[in-house]
Amino acid sequence: MAETLRLWRHARLATCDAAARRIERGALLTRGARIEWVGEEQALPAVTPDESHDLGGAWVTPALIDCHTHLVFAGNRAAEYAERLRGRSYADIARAGGGILSSVRALRAASEQQLFDESAPRLAAFLAEGVTTIEIKSGYGLTLEDEAKMLRVARELGRAFPVTVRTTLLAAHTVPPEYQGRADDYIDAVAREWLPALAHAGLVDAVDVFCEGIAFSVAQAERLFAAARALGVPVKMHAEQLSNLGGSLAAARLGALSCDHLEYAGEAEAAALAAAGSAAVLLPVAFYCLADTHKPPVAALRSAGAAIAVASDCNPGSAPGTSLLTAMSMATRLFGLTAEEALLGVTRHAAQALGLAGQRGALAPGAAADFVVWNVGAVEELGYWIGFNPRRTVVRAAEVQRWPNQKS
Repeated sequence: MAETLRLWRHARLATCDAAARRIERGALLTRGARIEWVGEEQALPAVTPDESHDLGGAWVTPALIDCHTHLVFAGNRAAEYAERLRGRSYADIARAGGGILSSVRALRAASEQQLFDESAPRLAAFLAEGVTTIEIKSGYGLTLEDEAKMLRVARELGRAFPVTVRTTLLAAHTVPPEYQGRADDYIDAVAREWLPALAHAGLVDAVDVFCEGIAFSVAQAERLFAAARALGVPVKMHAEQLSNLGGSLAAARLGALSCDHLEYAGEAEAAALAAAGSAAVLLPVAFYCLADTHKPPVAALRSAGAAIAVASDCNPGSAPGTSLLTAMSMATRLFGLTAEEALLGVTRHAAQALGLAGQRGALAPGAAADFVVWNVGAVEELGYWIGFNPRRTVVRAAEVQRWPNQKS
């Protein structure tokens, strides 16, 4: 059966492609689930579409991509947030058995249905803002059974909602109670047993590690990365969030898709990430919630030509938020990104951070026909509004997604 040819005309386009074009009188042609043509409406190919959509001169961008979340979890850590407000540090709480281990206890006690039910509203909030691709990490189970439980729920969310879910195994999030004092043994178990089993089950799109003094060393991360590479699984790293252990230099050397956080990175790390093609993922919500003062090296990343992505880091501890638009705003105000950099950070560069460059995150021929029509006068408003969602229409795989207040 022939694929449906759709024309989307009378649009102002922010392509977010390599040329980052702004087209004031633009149009798109989609065939099936992919973009076939994009450009000035007056240059439209001579074709007869099966459907035609007049977008009324509205701004259109690629659909948004959240490339770093911990969206599947049980309960919350509001009490720890209150402790931090009283002056206790995130690291101190973690060392006392709180932090990630608090979420581990809650997750282990939760059923898959409970995890799905708690996570679904968070995912729906992202989708309502125009997110059609999202990464979901494990890392609160820390047993093979519980990590698998998280990843299965993430996959099920991707089947139940109109969204592409990329799953990341973050078993190397912290040392679980069963392995206290035996971090090397734990990394060996994850690398030799858990990762192969979960990859074989089709539950893992990438592997991540928290490389930090309260988590895992560079040497341990490198061992896990070697196991992932042997299985053909891409790697990512939580790097330089609380200190600089040299994690991002090692990750770049090993071809990581991304290094995320980077508050304590510098010029050397920026240059290494740019040279390796590893995206630098900035997480301003965590920076804000932890009241951090050490900013990632945006000027160095910009100067080196690194791909700068922006993500929500949605999690129950350091970033309890479900708004990628708010993360964009925070990235501009707290980190000094330009409006254009913030938009590229949640589109083309976020796609790169997930290994989806050329497939998503741009209005370009061959890319997925995922885009958003916005109720804004200028695309700069996307990193400007706080607490207001200007999304008008979400299109995924060339199909208009129906929301209560959405029109086509």
